[in-house]
Amino acid sequence: MSGAVESVFVSYAGADRAWAEWVAWHLREAGHRVELDVWDWRTGDNFVQRMDQALRRATAVVALFSDSYFDPERWTHEEWTSVVAGRRRFIPLTIEPLSGGDIPDILTAAIRKDLHGLDEPAAIAALRDAVDGPTGPLDPPQFPGAAAAPSSGDIAPDGRPRLPSSAGVPGVWNVPGRNPHFTGRETTMTQVREGLVGGRQAVVHALHGLGGIGKTQFALEYAHRFASQYDIVWWIDAEQADQIPVHYTELATRLGIAKPEAGTDHVTRSLLQHLRTRDRWLIVLDNADDPGAFEAVLPTGPGHVLITSRNPGWKDVVPSHGLDVFPREDSVVYLGNRIPGIAAQQADALADDLGDLPLALAQAVGVITSGMTPDRYRQLLISKTAALMANGGPPGYPASLAAAVVIATAGLAEAHPQAAELLRLAAFLGPDPIPTAWLETGRDRLATLTLDPDDFMWPQTALQHLARSGLARVDHETFQIHRLTQAIVRDHTGEADRTAAEDDVTNLLAAVAPSDALDPVFWPTWAALTSHLTARLHASTRHSSLHQTLIRAVRYLCVSGQARAGRDMAATLHPIWVTTLGEEHPDSLGVAQYLGHATADLGRNAEARRIIEDTLERRRRTLGEDHPDTLQSANDLSATLDRLAEYEDARRMDEDTLERRRRVLGEDHPDTLTSANNLASTLSRLGEYEEARRMDEDTLERRRRILGEDHPETLISAGNFASHLSRLGEYEEARRMQEDTLERRRRILGEDHPDTLTSANNLSNILDRLGEYEEAHRMDEDTLERRRRVLGEDHPDTLSSANNLASALHHLRQFAAAERLLKDTRARSRRVLGEDHPDTQDITENLAQVLISLGRPFEAQKLRAAGGKAGQRRARRKPR
Repeated sequence: MSGAVESVFVSYAGADRAWAEWVAWHLREAGHRVELDVWDWRTGDNFVQRMDQALRRATAVVALFSDSYFDPERWTHEEWTSVVAGRRRFIPLTIEPLSGGDIPDILTAAIRKDLHGLDEPAAIAALRDAVDGPTGPLDPPQFPGAAAAPSSGDIAPDGRPRLPSSAGVPGVWNVPGRNPHFTGRETTMTQVREGLVGGRQAVVHALHGLGGIGKTQFALEYAHRFASQYDIVWWIDAEQADQIPVHYTELATRLGIAKPEAGTDHVTRSLLQHLRTRDRWLIVLDNADDPGAFEAVLPTGPGHVLITSRNPGWKDVVPSHGLDVFPREDSVVYLGNRIPGIAAQQADALADDLGDLPLALAQAVGVITSGMTPDRYRQLLISKTAALMANGGPPGYPASLAAAVVIATAGLAEAHPQAAELLRLAAFLGPDPIPTAWLETGRDRLATLTLDPDDFMWPQTALQHLARSGLARVDHETFQIHRLTQAIVRDHTGEADRTAAEDDVTNLLAAVAPSDALDPVFWPTWAALTSHLTARLHASTRHSSLHQTLIRAVRYLCVSGQARAGRDMAATLHPIWVTTLGEEHPDSLGVAQYLGHATADLGRNAEARRIIEDTLERRRRTLGEDHPDTLQSANDLSATLDRLAEYEDARRMDEDTLERRRRVLGEDHPDTLTSANNLASTLSRLGEYEEARRMDEDTLERRRRILGEDHPETLISAGNFASHLSRLGEYEEARRMQEDTLERRRRILGEDHPDTLTSANNLSNILDRLGEYEEAHRMDEDTLERRRRVLGEDHPDTLSSANNLASALHHLRQFAAAERLLKDTRARSRRVLGEDHPDTQDITENLAQVLISLGRPFEAQKLRAAGGKAGQRRARRKPR
C-alpha cells in the first residue's frame, strides 16, 4: 500500500449494495479502515445520527456515483454538502455511465474515477489509485467474469465479493423479470443481505407478511440486485410443497447432474448433496406455506436460501423478517414516480385510503394511469372497494388483491371455519389493532361465531389460522386485518350475515366500553376503542344501544386533549342522529353538547356559543331547568362566556348553575364542584381574588377527598388555586403548587396535553414574577412550540404563550425579538379574539412597553390610543 491509512466512509445508493461490498472489501484488503453506511451498523441504530458520526470519523469519503445515487428522492444533499465542504477527502467513483447533467452542481467539480467497463484487475487498480495514489502491478485473484466452474473454489474462504459489473447474470438462472418500480425496503434489504452473507454454511432466511405486502417483489429485487454474486440463482414456486422435487429436478437437469431414469426423489437427494459441495448459489422458495413440509428439502451447504411466506410460523424455524406495509414516505415516493403530476398531498391521501399496501398501490397506479383522476379513484374506493381491487393484477403480481383475498378466505372457510367466522366479524370493526381480550370479554354476545363453551383455546387457535393464511397480523395482545382486506370481505358477505355481524360488533363494542370517560385509568381502553367506534358512525342509526358509548367516546376525546378528533366525531354523528331521531332527542342533544365542548376547546368560542345556546334552550324546553343535562349545558355556556370575556354574564350563570346543582345533586357531586371551580375562575377575572381563592381552596379539598389527588379535575383546581395565590403575591407557595401540578399532569396526561401546557404556562408566569427570567424564557419557548403544534398558531392559548414569551424577551432586553413576536401575536389576537378582548389589550400594552424600551414613545402612545381600552390597563402575563 503506497498511501497513508485512511478511515473511509463508503457512500452508496441501496440499489448499488453489491458494488459497495466489493469496494469496501478491497479497501480493507489494502489496509484501510472502512465503514459502509449501513453494513457496519447494528439494527435499530439511528441512520442519520450514525451517518453524521461516520462522516466526522472519516478522513476520506468514497462515493459510488450512479443514476440511483442521484435519485432526487434520496436524502443525500446534507451528505454531499458535508463531504464536499468539509476537510476530508472526497473520492467519487462512477460505477455506470453518467452525463454531466446527471450530477448535481455541488459535485461536478470533483474529479471522478471510472470503475464501470473495466475488468476486475483494472477496477482494483483504479480503486487503489483513487484512494492511495498510483500503485504498482497487482497479483489479482481469479477474475470471476470468466466462465463459472462448478467447483467450490469460486468463493474465497474470506467471502470476497465479486466485481458486479463483470460477473453479470449467472449462467444458471430462471428468475422472473425485475420490477422496474421497486421502491423502499432498503433497511430490510440490508438486514437480509447481512444475514445471508454472515455465515459459512447454508443460510436460510424467511420473509413473512400479509398478502399483497410485497414479499415476492422483495425477493425478486434481492435476486436481481445481487445476481453478480452467485453462480446459480433458482426461483421455485413453493406454494405446493409436494411439487418441490419436480422443481429440484429441473435445476438438477440444468446443472447436468440429473439421471433421466431416476425418480424425482432420487434426483432431489442428488441435488441437495451436490449443493453441499458448491458455493455461490441462491435458492428462492416463493410462497412456502407450511414450514413442516419443507424440513427435509431445505438445501444445506455454503449457499443461501430465501423464503417468502404468509405464514409467520417460519420465524420459529429460521431467521425471519416480517414485512409490513410501506412507510408513508415510501408510498408517496412510489405514487409520485408512477403517476405524473400527482401532488404530494394527493399521494398522501391516496396512500392513506389504500393503507400503504404495496399491491393496492400498484393496482391503483394501473387504474389511474389508464385514464382516471386520483380524486375520482378515491371516491370510488369508498363504495366500490372490491370492484376496484379486482381490476386486474399489476405486472409482477400473480393476482389482484380481491382475487387473492377471496381465494385465501375460501380456503380458510373450508379448512378452519371458526377462523373464517372471526375474519368476517373483524371485517366490520375498524382497521386498527383489535385487542384479543375483547373477544374473551364479549364471547357470550357473539351470535355469529360457532363456539364450543369448553374450548379454552379460543380465540387463540382461530387467530393462529388467520395469521398463517396471511389475512391477519397477530401478536400476543392484538390482531389486525388490513382495511382493504376488510372491505373485500364485507363486500362478499351476504345481507343476512352482514346484519348479524354488525349486531355482534355493536354488542362487542358496548361490552368493552368503560363507563367512565374522565378517569385516565380507562384512557388506553378508549384509545383502542375510538377507532373502531369511528368505523361504526354511519351504522349507528340502526344500533341505538351504541349511542351512549359513542357520546362517551366523544367526551373521552375532549378530556384527553384530542379536541379536533372529538369535534370530527361529534360533527359526523349529530346530523345523522338529528335526521333519524329528531333535533330534541336526548341522544341528539347529548352529542350536540360535546360538539359545543370540542368546538370551544379548539378556540372557536363564538361558534361554540351558538351550538351550546341552542342545546341549552332545547334542554330547558324538553327536560326542565333543573335536569342534570340542562345544568351541564348551562355550565358549558358560562365557561364559553368566560372565554369570550363576558364576565358578568358568566358570573350570573355560574352562580345560578351552582345553586341548582347544589340543590339537585348535592354539595360534593363532581358536577357541582365543576360549577364551583368555574365561578371561582370568573371571580378571579373580575378581580375578586380573595373570594376566588376561598372557593378554589374549598373545591380543591373536596375534589381531593372525592376524586383523588391525581384526578384531572383535582389538578384543574390545584392549578387554579396556585394561580390565585400568585395574583395575591404568594409567589413561593404558588410556585410549589404549580410545580407539583405540572409534574402530576406530565405523568398522568402527558407532556403535550393542553392541561399540562396550561400548568407550564402558569409556572412560567410565576417564575417571571420571581425575576427568574432565563428559566421563564426557556419554559415559554418550549410551551409555545408545543401549543403551536398541538393547538395551532391562532388558538387563544397559543397566543397567550406567545405574549408571555415576548414578555420574557423584554425582561431579557431582547427588544427587537419581543417586538417582532408581539406584532405578529397582536395581529392574530385582533383577528381571532377582537380588538377589545382583554388578551388583545394585554398584548397591545406589552407591545407599547417594548416600543418605549426601544426609544419610540410616540409610537407607543399612538398604539395605545388605537387600542382603546388597552391604555387603561396594566400589562400582565396572562395565566391560561
